[in-house]
Amino acid sequence: MRMLTWIHVGDLHASDEDGYESLSHLSAVVDDINARMRHGVDFAFLPGDNANHATAEQYARIRAVLEGMPLPLHAIPGDHDFEDGDLVAFHEGLDADPLPRRVAINGRACLFLDVVSAGAGGPDFRLGDAQHAWLANELTQAKASGAAPLVFMHAYPGDLAEGGEAVARLFAEAGVAFVDTGHTHYNELLNDGAVLYGATRSTGQIEEDDGAPGYTVVNVDEGVVSWRFCRLRDPRPFVMITQPADGRLVTDPASRQVVAASGAMRIRAKVFGEDIRSVTASLPGGPTVAMSPVAGEPCVWEAHVQGSAVETEADITVVATDRHGAVGDDTIQALTAAEATRRERQDAALGSDAHAVEAWPAHGILGSQLGPNKNGRHW
Repeated sequence: MRMLTWIHVGDLHASDEDGYESLSHLSAVVDDINARMRHGVDFAFLPGDNANHATAEQYARIRAVLEGMPLPLHAIPGDHDFEDGDLVAFHEGLDADPLPRRVAINGRACLFLDVVSAGAGGPDFRLGDAQHAWLANELTQAKASGAAPLVFMHAYPGDLAEGGEAVARLFAEAGVAFVDTGHTHYNELLNDGAVLYGATRSTGQIEEDDGAPGYTVVNVDEGVVSWRFCRLRDPRPFVMITQPADGRLVTDPASRQVVAASGAMRIRAKVFGEDIRSVTASLPGGPTVAMSPVAGEPCVWEAHVQGSAVETEADITVVATDRHGAVGDDTIQALTAAEATRRERQDAALGSDAHAVEAWPAHGILGSQLGPNKNGRHW
């Protein structure tokens, strides 16, 4: 099954209150995607809180910027899009499809949800009975197909006003590979032992990392999830190892997420940039191996490496160089199956931020929870 890759542009909160700063950032994101990313990405995702006050003008300004977006776009609403008590302006302003909806992309079911319409406004997030039943049916069908589904919603199940743990259990039982969310305003990853969750910081109300704007790139490669935040000021090439998984993101020790104790492994990476001339993979104390582009999979490179025996974990580094000599790299800490099995998860409700992974600055996780929903200021 072909790798699935998308770009997540965090909550815009488009408003004249800050001079539409978020739309300046969005315009820069669109330009960056056009210049460097579009050939290796399947779609872009807007996670809600698009217009800060759900006005026609705010949506018109967003849509004007998005006209330059080179990718298919999937947008869902957040509580700010529901400020008038309905989603008429959201759907009309962004020409957004009705929700919930299922979209098949590269053979995977992508389920886009509305967690605001069944609530009373503000952070009263709910699925409602009809959508819950729809979700359960879609997850059952996806599980029967054998391809792990993906879910897109504005907030974690742990943020739902009711039934959050039941929803997270549905995700776990269906083998959902990843749930992509907004709302937090800060970058965060959760691993509850069954499902991975990710949140990307706001595009318009940024408190962490000195306000550096950017977007997240997410890959699902044969069931292995990789996640990395790309700041607009970061150098290119932009590199992401897509197999095996970093130990923080392992949910299944019996899968391609882990490495063999023998040291034999297949390494795959996504490399974004112009005119890439070489890509190499290496292990500490082991060989540096040239990677080759994979036919039919844009921007994907692969190598088979035979390193030393691995007792618990192994650092894997991939380095890419373009024709100008510019260098980009990525390093992960892969685990053996035995080590992944040994590691314990928090004894807490599924789908809650009690399962947040530790800080991972190289991938944009600062661990500060610096945003209005946790430790930030009120906007």
